[in-house]
Amino acid sequence: MKLVTAAQMRELEQAAVAAGSSEAQLMEEAGLAVAQEAWMLLGTLEGRRIVVLAGPGNNGGDGLVAARHLFDWGAGITVYMPKGHRREDRLEEIRKREIVLVDGREDADQVALDAALMGCDLVVDALLGIGQARPLDPGEPMAVALDKLAAARSGYQPPKLVAVDLPTGVNADSGAVDAHTVEPDMTVTFGLPKVGMYQAPASAVLGKVQVIDIGIPKAAQEAVKLELLTSRWVRLNLPKRPEDANKGTFGKVLVVGGSRRYAGAVQLAAVSAYRSGAGLVTVAAPERVAGLVAGAAPEVTWLPQPETPSGGLPGETAIALRDEWLQFSAAVVGPGLGDDAEIRAFIWASLPDLQDAANGVVIDADALNALASLPDGPGRVPPNAVLTPHPGELARLMQTTVADVQSRRLAIAGEAAAKYGCTVVLKGAHSVIATADGRTSLSPFANPLLATAGSGDVLAGVIGGYLAQGAAPFEAACLGVYLHGATGEALSEDYGAAGLLASEIAARLPKVVKDVASP
Repeated sequence: MKLVTAAQMRELEQAAVAAGSSEAQLMEEAGLAVAQEAWMLLGTLEGRRIVVLAGPGNNGGDGLVAARHLFDWGAGITVYMPKGHRREDRLEEIRKREIVLVDGREDADQVALDAALMGCDLVVDALLGIGQARPLDPGEPMAVALDKLAAARSGYQPPKLVAVDLPTGVNADSGAVDAHTVEPDMTVTFGLPKVGMYQAPASAVLGKVQVIDIGIPKAAQEAVKLELLTSRWVRLNLPKRPEDANKGTFGKVLVVGGSRRYAGAVQLAAVSAYRSGAGLVTVAAPERVAGLVAGAAPEVTWLPQPETPSGGLPGETAIALRDEWLQFSAAVVGPGLGDDAEIRAFIWASLPDLQDAANGVVIDADALNALASLPDGPGRVPPNAVLTPHPGELARLMQTTVADVQSRRLAIAGEAAAKYGCTVVLKGAHSVIATADGRTSLSPFANPLLATAGSGDVLAGVIGGYLAQGAAPFEAACLGVYLHGATGEALSEDYGAAGLLASEIAARLPKVVKDVASP
């Protein structure tokens, strides 16, 4: 599913006009869809009282069209315009039907608004949609109207609420949410979903989302590069599992990491690679780590390595593994490595060799911190790599702050992919997957249950497993991100929002894959 910015949506609307539609026709389609969704939400319109909050622009015009249809179908309608409306032709259709029409500029004390909201059954928020350019100032007419709506929604027998295109106050691009925004029961959005709808905090204040086709040409939509990951995409891109396969068919994964302090990380990554379908998984870790965790994962084979006094891998491990990468379809480097001079030396020396893992390599966790410390790091990353940073790690990779990363997640993920010349997964709520050539996908999932130690090791192992099975780096990253998130959603039914162990994500993964593969 494609996602668009506000500017892109306006361009698509212009493409529809150029293809033969008119602005009036697009508005008619949008308003009719809102009216239909409102009807379905209420179940019946006879005797129902509906308030349409209409802004001065096109979003308000959509609301006026919805008001006209709802009135024609039997509802009692009040149209309240906090700042009036620019389109006299739209207002004339309302006046012809003798629909109650209130200009908020003549209702200074909001007496008419209070009366309209009292005991109404449904409110249509058609104030701004994607047209908001700045935060609402307390006391301005639209902010006051929203505050009155919020009070009605928190009272006894609150009205249902439908938002037109976006709830007023939600930024279509960044996902920022205004303090005056009121969460609807349903958001009816037009053409294509907006980028901000799938970024926090906006994703939590949309209610049910309905995407309505208003006649945007398919050819124009194809030019949009940003996509929302869907179960259908995953189903079409899962590696095939032929009946005559053997373990070699599904690839071999080498996991490199582990230290005395983080012994379990390599086990989580290795088991997760198996759970995603890899045929054979081998772990290269300090000898003591291998001894500690080998019994908990008997399916894993081991390449025990010497360790430093601090319990990690020495820089010379790069030489010991130089001939090993060629033996594996994919690799995962970083889980539990630790962070010291020896690790940085190991990563610096190993980076050119990682391209020998034929299908690609996941660079994760402490390997990313080591990479960020290398002045020539970007030039040493192989193009078949997948970097999997959380916001703090990406801030180090891009020499910026976590606040900067979180304020522009989509943009900075793309910048990192271009800088390092590979695929980047920016983890977190609605993880972002970006490539050096500009492809970007967004995860539909934001789930606090997955915010647990080891969850990232599981994701790295899953991506490594899909690389081993032949998925290209971008596709492997998208598969891993979606299925990791979908597993969290499935586990939420049992756990709620807290208490999950990372090992339980790996254990549940195959069932989720099965459900997605055969819906």
